[in-house]
Order: sequence, then C-alpha cells, then structure tokens
Amino acid sequence: MAHRVSRRNFIAAAGAGVAAVSAAGGAAAQPPTGARKRNVLLYVVDDQGRGDAGCYGNPVIKTPGLDRLAAAGVRFTHGFCTTASCSASRSVILSGLYNHANGQYGLEHACHHFASFSDVDGLPVRLSRAGYRTARIGKFHVAPEAVYHFDEILKAPGNVPADMAEACRDFIADASDKPFFLYFCTTQPHRPFHRQGADPVAPEDVIVPPYLPDSPECREELAQYYGSVQTADAGLLRLLDILEQTGHWDDTLVLFVSDNGIPFPGAKTTLYEPGMNLPCVVRDPFSGTAGTVTDAMVNWADITPTILDFAGADVGEKQLQGRSFLPVLRGAPSSGWDEIYALHTFHEVTMYYPMRVVRERRYKLIWNIAHGLTYPFASDLYNSATWQAVLKRSDAVYGKRTVAAYLHRPAFELYDLEADPHEVNNLAEDPAHAETLERLKNKLRAFQERTGDPWLLKWQRE
Repeated sequence: MAHRVSRRNFIAAAGAGVAAVSAAGGAAAQPPTGARKRNVLLYVVDDQGRGDAGCYGNPVIKTPGLDRLAAAGVRFTHGFCTTASCSASRSVILSGLYNHANGQYGLEHACHHFASFSDVDGLPVRLSRAGYRTARIGKFHVAPEAVYHFDEILKAPGNVPADMAEACRDFIADASDKPFFLYFCTTQPHRPFHRQGADPVAPEDVIVPPYLPDSPECREELAQYYGSVQTADAGLLRLLDILEQTGHWDDTLVLFVSDNGIPFPGAKTTLYEPGMNLPCVVRDPFSGTAGTVTDAMVNWADITPTILDFAGADVGEKQLQGRSFLPVLRGAPSSGWDEIYALHTFHEVTMYYPMRVVRERRYKLIWNIAHGLTYPFASDLYNSATWQAVLKRSDAVYGKRTVAAYLHRPAFELYDLEADPHEVNNLAEDPAHAETLERLKNKLRAFQERTGDPWLLKWQRE
C-alpha cells in the first residue's frame, strides 16, 4: 500500500502525462446557437485492424457503417492504442490515464483479476457529474465498477450488434433535458469469430497482410474474421440511422475505435504496428470537416480528454495524461501531433512481458524490458489454426519475421518506419543510428518519469 501512495504522490507532482493538459485546456466546444445538447456515442469494437474497412482501403470487407461515418467526419491514419490488450486498452479509453497510472495492467475477468485503482476518476463518472445521463451496452471488461460506473446497463439477447443498437433506441430518444453518453462495445471480431447477418467471405478473396503467413489456415481464419468485422459494422450502421431518426445526428459526437489489433500472432498483444495502429474515425457535429483525413498522431489516452472537452466538462483536480484532439477535428493542422507512447505489461496474468514504446513519424523504439523471456502467447492466439499450422509444419518464417525473431526479442528494437514499415530490420546495434537510439531512450525515460511508471527503475537495475 505504501508503494501505491508513493506512486500517487509522484503522479500528482508530475501533473498530467506526455502532453499533460486538462481537457478544459483544449479548444472549448462551441455548438451552434440553439443547440440543446452535446451528446456522445463511443463505439468500440474488439480486435479490429486499421486496414480492415472500406474507408481504410480494403475492397473486400463491407463496412457501410464506418464508411458512412468517415464520409461525415474525420478519418485518422495514425490512431494508436496505448496497449494491445483488451481490458488494459479499455481502461485507458475510459480514464485518460496510461495503465501504470490507472492500475489496470491486464485482463479483468477470471483468474487474471486486474483492476484500476479505486481513486481513478473514470470518464462516465466525470460526465455524470457534468450533468450527463450515461449508459453502456456490450463488452465492459474493466473494473472496479464504481470507477467506471454508468447510470444504465442496456442489454440485447445474443449481443448481436444490430440488435444491441435497437436496444439503445429508447435511451437515445429519451426526452430528458440531459445530454447522453452511450458507450457501445461489440464482442466482434474477437475470437471465436461470430458472423450474424453478414455476407460470407471466401478464403481466396481475403487480403493477407504482410505480417501474416499466406497459408490455407490463415486465409480461412481471415475469412471468418472478415465476416465478424462486417457484423460489428452492422451495429454502427444501425446506430447512425437511429441518431438521424431521433433527431440527434446533428448534436452527437460519434467516435469509432478498436481496442487493439486483430486476433492473430503478430498483431494483438504486440506493439508492432499491426497491434497498435488502429482504425479511428470521429464525427464532430459542430465542425465543418466532413470527409477529411488527418495524419495527426493520437492515442487512446486522448479519447477521454477529447470527450470532456467536447462536453465542456470541468476536469477538476485529477488531471489526465492525454490531451484533447478536438482542435484537429475542427480543422487544426496535425503539426504538434508527431509522437505517441505505448506500453504493455500483461495480457493474461501468466503473460508478463513489459514493453515501452516511443513512436515518431519516422523512428520507433521498443524497449523489451523482460527480453530474457520468450515472448508469451494469448491463449486464443496460440490455439488459432494459423499458429498451430506453423507449429505442425515447423515453419521457420511467419509473415515478414522468422519464428525465432518473433519469440526471442532483444532489449531494444529500433526501426526506421519510412524505409522499413514492416519492422524487420532492427537498427539498435547499428553505429550509424546510435544517436537516434540514445535520443529515443531519453524520450522514453522522460515519459516514464512524467507519468509515474514504476518500470522506470529497470533502466538502473537491469
């Protein structure tokens, strides 16, 4: 307990995190004259990759919901989760704090039993204090409930996204003078892949990304995954219809993100680009930036500050570690949004593998703190037909990497993303890049100091 108090004092003294501003410090939302509400819909899908949508260039997956949102809003090409694990990522989304600051290092359910610190100020609680009525539906996967308390828990039989959307209709249409915050979370496209009402996709039609093996097993699983993505999208499409039908299309901020990368080895649980560079599409009803694309680098710690900024909610004494990207939604240039930080410590409780990352436009540094350990597998990834086929055939290569390189990683991985977008040519031992390596190490240490990361001591002890 003394250690926790010490961390709390450190964080308080440090103020907020990497870009440390209060949500109220961003551009205040200014709805048009006569607008009554500033509603918020946050739509989070489970394990969807950035390229897996029509608006992100995939011609096979049918995503009319996300495509429609992108046509009406802003599509981010550089949106990043801070940790590629379900519960840990969702805790950042709902708190505006990195995992070492909110305490939720890994999965919430069953024996894993990770939870946020009880004194964290969760987004729904902050919005409730600001006069919002709040509701959630679908996957929750964070704890404790009091930190992330919603006024209502909506349900639909079977957790089919389109049916879940209908279950939200009355909440959205409620004539209350209070604005609403709806947190909508699908279980799709998480394994096992569920496809309800979506057109089937043939394995021969899928687009195998470079980080995966082009094998029959992988193609079959990708086809199932595609169908599950389409099922998740059907819920978004229905919700957008409901917003229009209830008269709330023009007063509701709609945000769409995925919690982490796709459920295949090489993406989910890793901090390589497929694990952390994810879809992010946002429509601000009070901006004139429909159909635009931005390369501003944002991460999921920025979501809570952005929503609070839009709501005009006072942050109070408990600061946030992200910053509001509301100005970007309203046409501000992406300059100043040129780096992000990420981290990973656990997924399942048995999967200890702490990593810390700084990513700039060109260079990216991954610090594998426990590099002496073999890289661990999430149960669903290890048991996947894709990975089991690799083991059965004793394949030496998996996607762009060797299997050995995937399982056994050095202390530092430095990549030039312009020359090496697939992150296979580690420059950390290259004398020509020694200055860049040291510069990024210093950035990483400074980030850890600002945000109260206990793993900071590993620089000295290991």
